[in-house]
Amino acid sequence: MTRSKAKVSADLRPTPRELRWMAHIDRHGPQSSEFLYELTRVTHRCKDTSLRRLQTLREAGYLCLPKQQDQIAKADFNPYVYDLTAKGFEYLSYHQILERHTRPTGHWWHAFWVSSVSSAIEINARRAGLQYIPAARILAIKDVLMPIPLKKGTLIPDQLFAIKYPGGYLAFALEVDRGTEPVRSTSARKSLARSAQLYREVLNEKLHQRHYGLKSNLKVVWVFMSEARERQFQELSTTSTKLATTSVAGLAFPTLATVQAASKDLLQF
Repeated sequence: MTRSKAKVSADLRPTPRELRWMAHIDRHGPQSSEFLYELTRVTHRCKDTSLRRLQTLREAGYLCLPKQQDQIAKADFNPYVYDLTAKGFEYLSYHQILERHTRPTGHWWHAFWVSSVSSAIEINARRAGLQYIPAARILAIKDVLMPIPLKKGTLIPDQLFAIKYPGGYLAFALEVDRGTEPVRSTSARKSLARSAQLYREVLNEKLHQRHYGLKSNLKVVWVFMSEARERQFQELSTTSTKLATTSVAGLAFPTLATVQAASKDLLQF
């Protein structure tokens, strides 16, 4: 798929809606055009206009298209995935404090899935009239980083956030499993069983409250690519500390409908 280049003025400045897009990318990580359109659909309903403006921001140097999105089959049929450039981060920093240090890291596809899930959760929360509290605000309570110190080593959630419900706050640690790790392992490598064990240590000893300064409880939410993988994990969660799980269709590319369906139950806690 090819698209003609937009004619861009050298002094183009993002509009308030486009600054929302940029801030959303800064907060969560790379976002597909489908998610960015949905973020502002209530006030800007024309999808074609949104796609053209995203293209214009890319041509103006504020956004880029990460090359990793082309590395899957039938990539041309997927929406474009956008990320901020150095120019985009710099311009956004003139308007607000950046949150980029809380974006998921590591393998690009894993980070993109995490960013898509947390993005859908924020969009759903706002649509439901709830307040979404990003990781940056939580970490600022005690001026700490994401890793939670344990007796041996640390635990780093894929993402951290909180939601304010009518009855109070609830914090969430998000884990997205793409099936690349074993369920159990006798070696030192990371496994689902090991991750579940570490989270039980955190929850049982309330290490999240000690480290982050949280007063609310913490809910650990695992998102899996298949129901089979989810069932394997549920067999590990038979102790008194139950970890919440959800699943999505086995897709290589996250779609809005699939990810929203997997995360909608969070709004009912």
